[in-house]
Amino acid sequence: MPHGSIIESPKRDTQTGTECLRHILVVDDDPMVCMAIEVYLQRNHFRVTIAEGGEAGLRALEHEQFDLMIIDIFMPHMRGFESIRIFHERAPAIPLIAMSGYAFANLNSPAPDFLRMALELGAARCLRKPFTPHALLAAINDCLAEHRPADAASAARLG
Repeated sequence: MPHGSIIESPKRDTQTGTECLRHILVVDDDPMVCMAIEVYLQRNHFRVTIAEGGEAGLRALEHEQFDLMIIDIFMPHMRGFESIRIFHERAPAIPLIAMSGYAFANLNSPAPDFLRMALELGAARCLRKPFTPHALLAAINDCLAEHRPADAASAARLG
């Protein structure tokens, strides 16, 4: 996959149609992480767009509607938390799950809490890599339940 590419998940659910599926943007520079998340989310009836890197993710955000974003904190060409801050500024209404696998070389030194910092920059949830598929799905479902579109929230209150 060329650097900075965007891949729309090819699977379509012919019974429900794509308009019913929640659309998730996954932004990470590691193709293996992207593939694992994509396969798992498709099996759980989500529509997935993979963006390899921050620039590709921002392009996808300009051209598509998403229900949720999953963004890696540390990617090339975007310094640290720049990605979380920029994605949250561009789409403040879309819940963002920040993920990080950052490991410290010296475990005895005081380490900044990157995941807490991501929450302060606008992330709704944070996941430390490696995370389990169950933890990913729980974070996604929590975010989607908290950030329901206004019309769905109104219908839920009325019904």
